[in-house]
Amino acid sequence: MLRVGSKAACMACRNLVSTNMGLRFRIPLQKLHPLSRAIHHRYSGNTNPQRPPHRTAARYFTSMSRLPMRPPKPSPGSGGRNYQQQRNFWVARLAARLLKLRYILLGTAVGGGYTAKKTYEEWKDMLPDFSEYNWVIPDFVWELSEHIDLDKLAKALPEMEEIAKLLPDFDKIGENFTFLKSLLSSETSGSPPLKATDSSAAATQDDKQYKKGLLGELILIQQQIQRHEEEVRRAAAANSARPPPPGPAPNPPQQKPKSSDKEKVDQLQEELLRTQLKYQRMLERLEKENKELRKVVLQKDDKGIHQRKVKKSLIDMYSEVLDILSDYDANYNTQDHLPRVVVVGDQSAGKTSVLEMIAQARIFPRGSGEMMTRSPVKVTLSEGPHHVAIFKDSGREFDLTKEEDLAALRHEIELRMRKSVKEGQTVSSETISLSVKGPGIQRMVLVDLPGVISTVTTGMATDTKETIFSISKAYMQNPNAIILCIQDGSVDAERSIVTDLVSQMDPQGRRTIFVLTKVDLAEKNLTSPSRIQQIVEGRLFPMKALGYFAVVTGKGSSGESIDSIKEYEEDFFQNSRLLRDGMLKAHQVTTKNLSLAVSDCFWKMVRESVEQQADVFKASRFNLETEWKNNYPRLRELDRNELFEKAKNEILDEVISLSQVTPQHWEAILQKKLWERVSTHVIENIYLPAAQTMDSGTFNTTVDIKLKQWTDKQLPHKALEVAWETLQEEFARFMAEYKGKDQDDIFDKLKEAVKDESIKRHKWNERAMDSLRVIQHNALEDRSITDKPQWDAAIQFMEETLQTRLKDNESVIKDMVGPDWKQRWLNWKNRTPDQHVRNETKNELDRLLKLHDNHTAYLANDEVTTVRKNLEGRGVEVDPVLIKDTWHQLYRRHFLQKALSHCNLCKRGFYYYQRHFVDSELECNDVVLFWRIQRMLVITANTLRQQLTNTEVRRLEKNVKEVLDDFGEDLEKKTQLITGRRVQLAEDLKKVREIQEKLEAFIEALHKEK
Repeated sequence: MLRVGSKAACMACRNLVSTNMGLRFRIPLQKLHPLSRAIHHRYSGNTNPQRPPHRTAARYFTSMSRLPMRPPKPSPGSGGRNYQQQRNFWVARLAARLLKLRYILLGTAVGGGYTAKKTYEEWKDMLPDFSEYNWVIPDFVWELSEHIDLDKLAKALPEMEEIAKLLPDFDKIGENFTFLKSLLSSETSGSPPLKATDSSAAATQDDKQYKKGLLGELILIQQQIQRHEEEVRRAAAANSARPPPPGPAPNPPQQKPKSSDKEKVDQLQEELLRTQLKYQRMLERLEKENKELRKVVLQKDDKGIHQRKVKKSLIDMYSEVLDILSDYDANYNTQDHLPRVVVVGDQSAGKTSVLEMIAQARIFPRGSGEMMTRSPVKVTLSEGPHHVAIFKDSGREFDLTKEEDLAALRHEIELRMRKSVKEGQTVSSETISLSVKGPGIQRMVLVDLPGVISTVTTGMATDTKETIFSISKAYMQNPNAIILCIQDGSVDAERSIVTDLVSQMDPQGRRTIFVLTKVDLAEKNLTSPSRIQQIVEGRLFPMKALGYFAVVTGKGSSGESIDSIKEYEEDFFQNSRLLRDGMLKAHQVTTKNLSLAVSDCFWKMVRESVEQQADVFKASRFNLETEWKNNYPRLRELDRNELFEKAKNEILDEVISLSQVTPQHWEAILQKKLWERVSTHVIENIYLPAAQTMDSGTFNTTVDIKLKQWTDKQLPHKALEVAWETLQEEFARFMAEYKGKDQDDIFDKLKEAVKDESIKRHKWNERAMDSLRVIQHNALEDRSITDKPQWDAAIQFMEETLQTRLKDNESVIKDMVGPDWKQRWLNWKNRTPDQHVRNETKNELDRLLKLHDNHTAYLANDEVTTVRKNLEGRGVEVDPVLIKDTWHQLYRRHFLQKALSHCNLCKRGFYYYQRHFVDSELECNDVVLFWRIQRMLVITANTLRQQLTNTEVRRLEKNVKEVLDDFGEDLEKKTQLITGRRVQLAEDLKKVREIQEKLEAFIEALHKEK
């Protein structure tokens, strides 16, 4: 029964080495042999009874095999001697057996345990080492026992009866198939006109082959329909080809055959129509059941026990490619030859209604006679368990089975359309991308375009008509685009505009599908129904098409549901004489047949052209990469967004550098700029008027009054202006100094715009002005100089200020009088007549100042007259105003020279200052004034520095971040500020690579689906 070798002697051994065990190596049957005999061979018959069993196998089975075979009993006729001998020794045998029983039990236990252990070890050796495959199982599976109570989860799982309820009712499906088969059998046997009289042996063989399944039954019905159509055509042709009888009056025997032929034709037409309608009803019933089954399967995949990885469908992958292409640069739009269904038609021709019937939802905004479609709407149709709509740039799902979600979707589409239309325009070329999923929806991509108009009405832009034509042509000129031409059947065909446009873009009609809408109104209004037949047969319009369809999209009410429109459409065509009289064929009517035909054409075009388009983008990618390598070999390919992020980081680093400026630097800059801003006012409006007084008391009083007025009105404002300008200059300086070898010039325009916008948005904290005014007022009221270094610092500050002013004054006088004799001789320069007059006036006024060293700041009228007469005596005509202007500059120089000499005298006056200039002719009140000004500048600079470092720098940094965030969200702004061939080339490379990769993934998935 058993053989130790490469083959097994029973089926049980063969089952042990089945390929379903998952072993990747062949197991010798010698290892399986003991276990198979222990389990199976005990109950299996001996396939070779003539061959004795193998003796060596018995040692493997001491306890698990059966007992040794007893010798056969002798036959009754074999003699009594043997029998008597056995009878005499039965007692001895029984005793021996009893004595051996304990040994047998002990040996059996030991042998059985040893055999079981050895059998277990051999079985264990046969199993593979699964520890090497632990990496296949994710880590979270091993952690389930720690976080999930598996016993509780097992109890919560549904019973088998509940799961069985989710399965489809196969009994019901079987009844439907039986009913369909009975209909077909009764139809083929009970109606003689439906039998094919001229069928051949090959047709009979095909019929037998197709009758095996439901598909064969449907094909038989199609063949019967075709045969009936041929019989109707032959009968009609024979009736029309028969010549009329001669003579004025036909004989009664000749009239009878004509009537019988006509009755036969009518009977065949009625039978044909009944067969077509029955075929259509059976298809709809089966399709409805298929739709329910697919919905159950999709729901199980979506929410089933086994969670699967989300995988994009073919149509979603294809739609993503089209979305990227719609955002692509206009320079490369000519390469976008990927197929899509372009829906075009005259305004109010029913384009949107046809698209809604295909999508099985009223998703578009509606209006009575006005233009509603203002921009192209790309609708991606795909199959799914739930009927929902999703925008490309939004995560919200609109449930199309709920009326409130439908209303919200229509409102959102209308808002997006109006937002896309620029000011002064009526339509826009910006595409709105929408995805619609649902059970039974045909997969395709459609683009609904604005309706073609013939006249621009009030409220529209003047170029609306041309814009719509250009948008339509841009989509239709794609050689792989399927044109769905919508024609209103309720208006005269001669009023159509879109047919001429379509015939221009597709003269041969190789990618055009013609759809005649509102056929119910056309049948009611037209006096000649044959005109509809001419339209759907392509004999009325000059345009050509792949197919012609007639549909009904409702009664014209905006409140109609899709189901009611479908019922109305089916009822109309079932009762329409257009279908009954043979003017329309069954496959040319209803939007359901239209959607099937459009989907087939779409996928056929996709399969024929998508690989060619992928090669086009591959070649474009190679050209762009070659250009980049030749022009920018050492630069990374950064697109506009990546460059903006890089520039953003650099600008933020530069702003942070402001916080690293030392306080000494801030105070020095602020003090210097503030003195430059207020020095003129201090010299002209405070120091000079006070210096004209005769005593120190009047000088100090004048100074205090003018300082108080200045502090209350001007000084705080000037200080804040200086601080704000200093912050701007330091910010600009850091941005300029940041440039180095790694600095990219492509960011200059962006940085300048960010700086200007940040400064424009920054508002200085005005509440600090009041506290600054108090601080400045207290600083200016202090007159106590505590030590000699402060006194020396004030004198130095006064001397530097006066020298600067004197130098400026000398320059002004030099410009007034022209070059001196040395410059005239060496540089060959001459004075102008005005300069000559001013020079003579200056010489005359210098004589006056020498005579009156303590002269006041202003000339008296008699002095002006005297000077003018003296000049006229020398032949120089001069105006009194010119004399006063010249005197002002000369007196300032004279005053500044005297103030400098007085400043040198006051260098030794600190001792007299401490004694309040008692018993001393030296008065240094002007030094005290400059000390007060200097101390005010130091305190103001310190206060402004604290405000800058603690508040304003941080606010400026915040403003810069806000500006960068705003610029980052504004695509148009980034396009304006980050420009150049390098940027455009990187953008094109990124887009082309993304398109090519997605196209290749789509092509791979398309091949797998095939």
